[in-house]
Parts: sequence; C-alpha cells; structure tokens
Amino acid sequence: MQRLYDFLRRHPTGVDSLWAVVLLAFSALGVANDRFEEHVWAAVPVIVGLSLVVALRRRMPERMLVVAAVIGLAQLLLDVRVNPGNFAMLVIIYTVAAQSASRWARRLALIGGLTAATLAQIRWPEPGVTTLGRIFFSVILTVPFALAWTLGDSIRTRRAYFEQLEERASRLEREREAQSKVAVAAERARIARELHDVVAHNVSVMVVQADGAAYVLDAAPDQAKQALETISTTGRQALAEMRRLLGVLRTGDTPESGEYVPQPDVQQIEDLVEQVRKAGLTVDFKIEGTPRPLPSGVELTAYRIVQEALTNTRKHGGPDAGASVRLVYFDDGLGLLVEDDGRGSAHELYEDGGVDGQGHGLIGMRERVGMVGGTLDAGPRPGGGFRISALLPLKPA
Repeated sequence: MQRLYDFLRRHPTGVDSLWAVVLLAFSALGVANDRFEEHVWAAVPVIVGLSLVVALRRRMPERMLVVAAVIGLAQLLLDVRVNPGNFAMLVIIYTVAAQSASRWARRLALIGGLTAATLAQIRWPEPGVTTLGRIFFSVILTVPFALAWTLGDSIRTRRAYFEQLEERASRLEREREAQSKVAVAAERARIARELHDVVAHNVSVMVVQADGAAYVLDAAPDQAKQALETISTTGRQALAEMRRLLGVLRTGDTPESGEYVPQPDVQQIEDLVEQVRKAGLTVDFKIEGTPRPLPSGVELTAYRIVQEALTNTRKHGGPDAGASVRLVYFDDGLGLLVEDDGRGSAHELYEDGGVDGQGHGLIGMRERVGMVGGTLDAGPRPGGGFRISALLPLKPA
C-alpha cells in the first residue's frame, strides 16, 4: 500500500489523467441524452476540453484556468447546457487557489466561481421557477465554488507557512554548524599556540643543555654526558608532541615577548583548586596512584580540563554548588573526574557546541583530549549536577 501511495505521489499527472478519463465517460453519457442532440457538435469539444483541464491542472494550473474560462464562455454562446464535465471548473478553481503563486489567477478563479452559477441560471432558467427561486438556486450552487476556493487558499497558506518554517530551521542549522566550525577553528588555533610554547620551551632547554655540554665537555665528561641525556629525552618528548598535533596549523600568531615559559602542568592543579576555593567554590581534591612525570601535552590537557570544568561549575552550578576533582594515575593512563552537585548545564550547552554557539569550553576539551589520543565523557549526573570524565594515555617522560 505504501508503494502504491508513493507511486501515485510521484506521478500526479497520471492520476489526474485517470480522473479525466472517468469525467469524460460521464460527460459522454450526458451528451448522449436527447436534450443535447441539436448541440452535440459543440458539446463534444466542450467535454473534451474540460477533461483536459482536469488532466493538466497540476502541471499548468494558470493555463488550464484560462482554458476553463474560455470553455465556459463558449458554453454560454453556443447554448451547451451544464453537464457532468463542468465539474472540472470546480476542480480547477481549487487547484489554482491551492497551488498558483499568481495573484491574478487566484482572483480570476474566485470571480469565476462566484459568477458561474448565476450566469448558468440566467442562460438556462428552469421553467416554472420564480425569480426568487432562481436567486436561491444561484446562491446554493455558488457555495461549493466558494468553499473550493477557500479550502485551496487555506492549503496554499498553510503550505507556505510550513515551507517558511523549514527554511528557517535549515538556516538556523547552517548558522549553528558555521558557529561550531568557527569555535573549533579558534580552539585549534589556541591549542597550536600552546603547542608552540611547549615545543619552544623544550627546544630552549635543549639549546641550554647543549651549550653547557660543549663548555664542560673536556673538564667534566660526566656532566656533559648527563646534559646530552637530557637533550635526548627532551628532544624525544618534543617530537612526540609535534607528531600528536601535526594537523594543527598555527597562523599569524607571535608571542608578545621573546621569552617562552612552561605551560601549566598537573602539579599546578592543586594551586588552581586553591585559587577556586578562595573565589568561594567548595572543592574536594584528591590524587590516587603514584604521581610521575608526564608528557607536556598531557599535563597541559589535564590542567585545562580541570580549569574549564571548575569554570563551568561556577557559571552554571548555582550559588551553593560544590565540586570534587579526582586525579587517578593508572599504569597506562591518567584519569580525570570532575563532578559538581549544582544545577548543571542544559543539554544544548554540552552537545555539538550549543544551539547558540556558546558551549565552546567543552568543544575545546574534546579537541584537547582527541589531540593526545584520549577519551572524554561529559554530561549531567543522574542525581543532579554535572560530570566530566577523561582518560589520557601516559608515556614515561
């Protein structure tokens, strides 16, 4: 049944042609009546033309309306009485009101529908009916034409309203995607700047150690060897960071000064928590496992995740919210769990960048975690509040 319905929707002209054949058959029976004998030469083109109007009504509604109007005038002039084929006029009036974008066509359909019955009563008055009776019949026969035009115009208005809604939704979706792309690009540029600082710091350490090794190479070979080992370790770490973030391009940003300083690391998370506590947010901070040195990118990612999570708690958690921060050192990874018991954020603020483009903090988290090959889960807690959980891979530094 669904296939048949889809087929009929894809072939509207075929469906209309089928109804046109049915209408032609009924009209032919009317022409075969005795009262049409003297005008059969004029009635045949009339019923064929009206059937054609039904067949092509949706393909070319304005033209078929003009054809129907011409046929109606020809009926009046040639004295071809009303027959079943005139049902096509009712159909074309509805079609034009529902589908035509031309104001003149809709007006012509309305005027034709309101005058058709009256003209028919004047041209072919019923014998023995008073003038008042003719007026009554004209009004009664005009009602279907008026209803057909009104129904068609209502459907056209409703269709236009839904098309406007769809266009608006599509436009908002495109704007949302554009804002999300802009947010991702801005966050990647920021990550690229931080990568630049991390790599530049490591290279600076390597240069200093190399200069020191060259200075003490003859006098203190052991110190030179230690410096070379430091250069090797630092260089490997810098290369690892560059490989992880090779897809991030840094465009047009230069540091304001020529000095490069280390980025925040895991050890500074405790200072961050203490700073947030001084700002009025209750935070429970715990470290599980054995702390050990991490790659600079992982340390920076962990710090930024905790920083952004606590910032979101202060923004969305409410005045009495509390938070907890857990750092768990596994054998092959660093686990982060930041939870709060506040009101939490709306769903749209942590999925796909937010409907208004303001959920950029969690976009940044996902970008950072993805760059170091980790996983991130963010969303409301079952008992209320918000939870951010991340797992970052570890390699000995």
